[in-house]
Amino acid sequence: MNQEQLSRTLKRMTHEIIERNANLNDIVLIGILKKGYPIAQMLKENLKRFADIDVPCFPLDIHPYRDDIYPKNPADLQGLDIHQKSVILVDDVLFTGRSVRAAMDALNDHGRPNQIQLAILIDRGHRELPIRADYIGKNIPTSQQERILVNLQDGSVFIVENE
Repeated sequence: MNQEQLSRTLKRMTHEIIERNANLNDIVLIGILKKGYPIAQMLKENLKRFADIDVPCFPLDIHPYRDDIYPKNPADLQGLDIHQKSVILVDDVLFTGRSVRAAMDALNDHGRPNQIQLAILIDRGHRELPIRADYIGKNIPTSQQERILVNLQDGSVFIVENE
């Protein structure tokens, strides 16, 4: 994937979001740190351009909610109001589903949204939890011995062998 393909993919995902959500005023974009948040910001800009709507966009640090890190300290999402909103959770790569589960746990500490949708740039498979994305930029099947590297600066996506 190069910069042009990344841009095209995010535009397509934005149009899918517009088509699937009757009330765009209720959308809140939440990007999982580190790479999900810049993608969420790109989707926010596309929504502004294509639907003339400025939706809230927040970063989410899921580390306190991971099931392999203790003790747990709630994520700080100052100003976040997700009660009765349609939250679109955004990340770069969907693999086992554990990051998404941690993000949903974090969101539950900040209210009860009407729904949570998932937007993923790359779905590589190998789920350990029953999680599926609503918006997928690209499906890239991989082996367990491979990793996906996403570089948002130049729009590149690489498959590399684990070391």
